Amino acid sequence: MTPGAEPISIIRGRGGQVEVEGVVIERLARDVLRRAGFLFEPSLHGRWIRLPFGMGRDWENEHATWAAEMLIASRYPVRLAPDLRHDAPAPAAPSGPARPAAMTAQAPPGRQQRR
Repeated sequence: MTPGAEPISIIRGRGGQVEVEGVVIERLARDVLRRAGFLFEPSLHGRWIRLPFGMGRDWENEHATWAAEMLIASRYPVRLAPDLRHDAPAPAAPSGPARPAAMTAQAPPGRQQRR
């Protein structure tokens, strides 16, 4: 990556598809995007880099966020559109015992307990 390079932008396009804008030349950036589920398709203006259609907003947001985080960790300048940010999962239920307390064995109805 060269200092001052143009940022890679991950956006939701006019048609609702998630796509990448900017120059993606280096192999590492291409590999990260492919790993995150982006497709590289030929177009009249070069390559169209996008996520598959019809996977649902949650899936798209999760994969777009993952790609942005991995590119940033690799020191690429990245802009992720705010509507693509995948919210952190809700916190787990308050911590308590790891498992429920053991139940004592009881005789079935109509039967006496063993001694």
